[in-house]
This record gives sequence, C-alpha cells and structure tokens, in this order.
Amino acid sequence: MKTVREGVGKIRAATARLQSRRVGFLAIGLVIGILAAACSGTSTSPDPSTTPPVAGQPTGAPSPGQSTPTVQNRLPGPEEFGMTTQELVTSVEKVESLIAQCMRDAGFEYIAVDYDTVRKGMVADKSLPGVSDEDFIAQYGYGISTLYTGLPPQLSELATPAQIGLGEQNVRIFNNLSPADQAAYIRTLFGQNVDATLAVSLETEDFSRTGGCTRAAIEQVFTREQLSATYLNPLDTLIQQDPRMIAALKQFADCVREEGFNYNHPNEIEPDIKNRLDVITGGAPLEALSADARAALTELQGEERAIAAVATACEEDILEPVQVQIERELYGGQQP
Repeated sequence: MKTVREGVGKIRAATARLQSRRVGFLAIGLVIGILAAACSGTSTSPDPSTTPPVAGQPTGAPSPGQSTPTVQNRLPGPEEFGMTTQELVTSVEKVESLIAQCMRDAGFEYIAVDYDTVRKGMVADKSLPGVSDEDFIAQYGYGISTLYTGLPPQLSELATPAQIGLGEQNVRIFNNLSPADQAAYIRTLFGQNVDATLAVSLETEDFSRTGGCTRAAIEQVFTREQLSATYLNPLDTLIQQDPRMIAALKQFADCVREEGFNYNHPNEIEPDIKNRLDVITGGAPLEALSADARAALTELQGEERAIAAVATACEEDILEPVQVQIERELYGGQQP
C-alpha cells in the first residue's frame, strides 16, 4: 500500500529501517499457503547453499505437514517485488549494465547507474527538494497530473524521480545531443513511454509501460511473473489478507467516501488519475494541448490535490497502524 508519505521515504513497518513500498489488493487464493507457512513458525533464512532467483521470485508454501524450513517457504523480502535488499541491489546493477550495453549497440552513450542513484530516484517519488510532505500534498497531490509536462525526464526543470534515477551523467549526455538525436535516444532507451524509467517502474512495481533498451534489460533479469502487470507481491499478499487489514480497508473506503470520493483501496487512486491524464493529453507536451485539453487538465489537477489530501489522512489514521503491526508480527523485528 504505497501511501503518499511512503513515496517521500517515511519510515513504516516492523524493522528499524523499513523501506517505502506498495501494498496491493491481492487475491485470497494465492495467500492461503503462504499464510499457513507464516503462522506455522517454519519461516527461516534461505539455505546458504541455495542460490535464489536474481530478482527474488515469489516463494511458495510447503506441502501439508512439511516441518523443515526451506528457501521455498521463507518470508518474502521487504523490498519491491518481494526481494531482499541484496536481491534488489544485484538486480538493479545487472539491469543497468544491460541497458548500457544495449544503448552502445544502438550507437548511443549511456553510463550504467549505480544502485544508490536508482534508489534515490525511487524514494524521490512524491517529493521535491525543499518542499515538506504536507506542502507537497497540498500543492501537487500525488504529483501525477500536477507535474505533467510530456517531456523526456532529462529535460525536466524539476528533479523528478525519473530524472534522478537516470543519474547526472546520463542527463548531461542527453542534453549535449542535437534535437534529432535526442528523439532517437529517447525512443531507443524508453520506447513509447518516456517516464517509464527503471527507478519509476521499480517503485511502482509495474514494468508494463517500459520499452526500448530499458525493457530489453529488465526482461533478462526479472521473471516472467514479475514482468506481468498483474504481479502480486508475496509480502503484500500476506498483509492484505490479514483480517485486520481487510477490516481497515473497509474503513478506508468509508473514510474517503464521506469526502465524496469513491475508492475502495488506496491503490485504485493513482492508476485512475494516470488513465484520465493519458486520455486528456495523449502523452503530448503541455504546449501542444488544445484549450479544451488544458481546461480538462486543470480540473483533474484540482481533483488530484483534493483526493490526495483526503486519502493520505485516511491512510495514516486507519491503514498504517494496522500495517505496521502486521509486519512487526511477521518479522519479529528481524531483518528478513
């Protein structure tokens, strides 16, 4: 459940260094086996002799009556896609190396970005330098329609998550190209969606909009399941199917409905805004929008600010305390 606060790096969850992440509304059938393993107390660290998938494939539940802890029934990691921190670091480094090679093969220069830079882009979601969490929500909502430009991230005047995650060197390389070469560079690196960088896609746990060399590299590192837009994070599954969270989500829906918004889950909000933004702009730059499109965009921006303020308050009051308690019980204060 990716709250606005989580996007700006607010600490939440059971351990001392909990990371910002998303909790999706997930299918109950997938979680029954995992819940059984978690409740049975058989979870443990993976066998050192077993090499896990690079991108931390979701793990399955043990067979009925199984009592020996294995890598297959360990609790999922706390990072995106259920990865451990080390799995995430390794995956990012491999993807970046492959992106650089793909760009070189296409005749462009791209410097593989280190994990720390990509992570900075991830945690920069819904934040701006010098702007507090509260002010960001009031001025920009989720930062979707309110910060839309339609331009490649390298040309943004603001330090957006996409731009930060690309690294300063790659931004300079891009800005030194001619306009024609910039257009070709963007198509080669991102394909159709210029905002679908590695950092942004990891933070949202959604690779479905990636393209170009970014997509080609991701496909070589992440599993087919993780590439799917319907991928279910195994840790999200555990949390979402806890009866306490199910009850809290009903309270959340009532909370936002009282203010005139019809959302049953916080994860419904941002995709809805993005879809409506795409309909209005078609991905075109702001200066290319018609007067009607600009008016529709202004209306959407006002609604985004309003729902962000309401949903954030409801999440903080209702959902976050429950999520922290569940994660504390799952991990017992230990690093997964």
